[in-house]
Amino acid sequence: MAIAAARFNNIYNHGMLRVAVVAPVVTIVQPAENGARALDAWMKAHADHAALVVFPELGLTGYSIDDLLLQDTVLEQTEAQIAALCDASADLTPVAIVGAPLRVGGRLYNTAVVLHKGRILGVVPKTYLPNYREFYEGRHFASGAHTSVDEIVLAGQTVPFGADLMFAASDVPDFVLHVEICEDVWVPIPPSAHAALAGATVLANLSASNATIGKSDYRHALCRAHSGRCMAAYIYSAAGPGESTTDLAWDGHAMAYENGVLLAESERFAAGGYTITADVDLELIRQERMRHNTFESCAANHQIGPQTFRRVAFRLDPPLDVDAPLRRSVDRFPFVPNDAAKLSDLCFEAYNIQVHGLVQRLKASHTQKIVIGVSGGLDSTQALVVAARTMDAMGLPRKNILAYTLPAFATSQMTKSNAWRLMRALGVSAEEIDITPACRQMLADIRHPFDEGRKQYDVTFENVQAGARTSLLFRLANQHNGLVLGTGDLSELALGWCTYGVGDHMSHYNVNASVSKTLIQHLIRWVADSHLFSDETSAVLIDVLGTEISPELVPGDGERPAQRTEDVVGPYELQDFNLSYATRHRFRPSKIAFLSHHAWSDAAQGRWPPGQPAQERRSYDLDTIEKWLDVFLKRFFGTSQFKRSVLPNGPKVSPGGSLSPRGDWRAPSDSSSAIWIAELANRVRG
Repeated sequence: MAIAAARFNNIYNHGMLRVAVVAPVVTIVQPAENGARALDAWMKAHADHAALVVFPELGLTGYSIDDLLLQDTVLEQTEAQIAALCDASADLTPVAIVGAPLRVGGRLYNTAVVLHKGRILGVVPKTYLPNYREFYEGRHFASGAHTSVDEIVLAGQTVPFGADLMFAASDVPDFVLHVEICEDVWVPIPPSAHAALAGATVLANLSASNATIGKSDYRHALCRAHSGRCMAAYIYSAAGPGESTTDLAWDGHAMAYENGVLLAESERFAAGGYTITADVDLELIRQERMRHNTFESCAANHQIGPQTFRRVAFRLDPPLDVDAPLRRSVDRFPFVPNDAAKLSDLCFEAYNIQVHGLVQRLKASHTQKIVIGVSGGLDSTQALVVAARTMDAMGLPRKNILAYTLPAFATSQMTKSNAWRLMRALGVSAEEIDITPACRQMLADIRHPFDEGRKQYDVTFENVQAGARTSLLFRLANQHNGLVLGTGDLSELALGWCTYGVGDHMSHYNVNASVSKTLIQHLIRWVADSHLFSDETSAVLIDVLGTEISPELVPGDGERPAQRTEDVVGPYELQDFNLSYATRHRFRPSKIAFLSHHAWSDAAQGRWPPGQPAQERRSYDLDTIEKWLDVFLKRFFGTSQFKRSVLPNGPKVSPGGSLSPRGDWRAPSDSSSAIWIAELANRVRG
């Protein structure tokens, strides 16, 4: 593979970091054997392009050796093994953290020794020593909370010592490591919480943590919540096979969390030990902290800053010119619920957020009537079923929904038929108003060269139809004291695929404003499968899902839509992916392309949304991904912000955000997309 291609397919060139978490077999009170196994795992992590290897608590001796921890023979052998690891690791890229009991100033400490390329970067003592139930650490160890020295001599090196250490890679700006040990994360304010506020992005925990029924669930809860609150990666390794079972059992539980999301987990009770790897997104962590201003406020309130910790600098030298593809699940559909176990609850929630928003807006507007244009397409279908459920929730007749199908030059028989079937199935007030004469009159008034013979289907021709529809709906709302319900969705707003002003861009209230096209498809399928309405309604909804997405503004054969929206703006599944990572995470275009290729290539292991038909399980090569990402960047950053700056009201539905200028997205209407286009070209192909 060429170096340029390898660099693109390398996680370290996209702000990521591979970590290895080891739950090895331990031979108690045999530091040399345990050190040899640690070195073997370390070398394998190096070959696997990892940057960090985390071992369990007291892994060089075993945690469960009780009073043998105080034996000079054991302690001397431990120190000798640390020296041996230093000598053997000069050419290994990953930082390794091994657990060891160490004598310092006449006291014994339970420590984490941080090693890199033959150098001991520092030694971190455990702060909180459990001395309850089965734990007797206070019998053997001193707490690292108040040490009398801040450096020690170990393996012939003078190294920093203390619980106030952080380790910062000078050549990977977002890689700042903090280490704590087992019980430290079980207390109300773990040391790593302060470290995260001071800038640590990767929090490692060397643990022993014996196994009892239900304890693994609590470990998960701790790591998940702590990584989420700290907006950090939390890397956890617990002692496993080989530990003494005199009174306890050990499950070798290894986990890697990031911002509250589980990236990888070991098999528990694995007889031969276990190693997991996970690719941590350091840029994602940085972006989340930048976006949440309360994170910095919390640090200021607790008077925590970079000076709170001693920083130990090192140069990681990650492998940048090799093929190191991503090992991480990247959802193809970031706006769509992908947890099958919670699917129904998540869809119920999204659907009812829309309904609740519309109920409140109708009450505030002192009206009980809704005016809506129904095209037979996805967006108006979703808005109409939300309107129907809103009337049910308010105890009002569905006849209060004044639904209109408004055919013009390009309306196909298929979509008009679906519109009528849906309106009848839902029992709303349904009417058809042919806007063709009004459109012809406007075209004639502005002297547009359209006639049946010349067929000049330009943007003026198209927007005359879109404008006529919305203008008519507003006048109908005036006439009936109703509220015009918008139908345009989040994806269309992102791409500027909506007619500005008196067009589908405008309404009194838009329940779909923060709902992406892919989520709308999923919600419609959920409504159909859940039979929230009649069987007849469900049948129509399934037919709508099978209809080509089209603006229906250019005439075709009359049976099916002549235009394919995705031929112009790109596949919505790709553009929704681009939208999420560009706005929710603020990633650069080349990283979005990297993630998209990982998720959408033939070899991708991306998860499909539950219930998605097999024929929709498409794949895309890098050329296609780059082509449509280029279209997205030009339309989103360059030409369509003015439409988003004057959006009508609508509820935020997805955690992926909205594009409302009163909510998640504010941007100038006259910016240029040039720097995004250049970055994509330079980083992907350069």
